[in-house]
Formats: sequence, structure tokens, C-alpha cells
Amino acid sequence: MSAWGSNSNVDWDKETVIGRNVRRGNSGPRQNVAKSQSQVNQARRTGGVVSVDKKYFGGANKKGDAEGQRLTKVDRSDEIVKPKTIDLAVGKTISKIRLEKKLTQKDLATKINEKPTVINDYEAGRAIPVQSVLAKLERVLGVKLRGKDIGQPLFQKKEKK
Repeated sequence: MSAWGSNSNVDWDKETVIGRNVRRGNSGPRQNVAKSQSQVNQARRTGGVVSVDKKYFGGANKKGDAEGQRLTKVDRSDEIVKPKTIDLAVGKTISKIRLEKKLTQKDLATKINEKPTVINDYEAGRAIPVQSVLAKLERVLGVKLRGKDIGQPLFQKKEKK
């Protein structure tokens, strides 16, 4: 006796079915995964069953994906959390020192290797603070933009005794 039962119940000459798993009882056709828009449209035209799933952050399984983790935490919470933006005093300080040095937003952005819209967002207080961008701005402008003494010179000359 075989694992399929007795051989007397199977009529081998009657029917041959390919593409069906007899053990699991799957009698329907195999599922095909459409990987392009044209394949999805073809299935819709022929009346096939179509389910479209959008994959977010596909292939972004990098270590240190803090942004994705933060978004997951926000999704799980019930309240709406407004992202922390830069203080308006910092933006005014950036604008004031930039004008004193006779730099445009574009010139300042070029010096720190960022886009001019980044400088505009920082000056308007709309930007989400990024420590690396703030550090670059501090070096180019020569003033402190983080901590308690915002607007003070970055490197104060020490008095000799």
C-alpha cells in the first residue's frame, strides 16, 4: 500500500491533471503574480481576479532605518503627533548672520552642499532639525545654532592672563 492510499482507487488511464496539488486539495489554477502594469491590465481585460497591493519602502530594509521605525510608531499611536520643527529664533539668527556676510540663500546652500530650499525652510522655521545640517551651518556662519547660547560666536577668543 502506498502513501496515496490503495492503488485500486486510482484510475490512471482516466485523467491526467497537471498543475494541481492533489495532496492539499488545491483544485484551482495556480496564482500568477503580475509584476508590471501591462500584466495587471491584461488580467483585468480577461476578467481575472486582480488584487493590487502597494509595497511601501520596498527594498529599504537597511540597518538604521530610523525614519521607517518612527513612522511605524506613529501608525500605532492614536493621537496625531506633529513633527518637531526648528525654533524660529534659530531661523532668524541664520538669516541675520547670512545677510551680515552678504550671502544669498543659494550661496549658503552651495557652501554647505544642500539645496536652497533647505536654507529657506530653516530660516522660516519649517524645517525638521537635522544635526549634520546645523553643524555645517554653524561652521560656515561662525555662530552657535544649538544649545543655550544661540547666536553667540562659535569660537570665542580666550583672554590671556
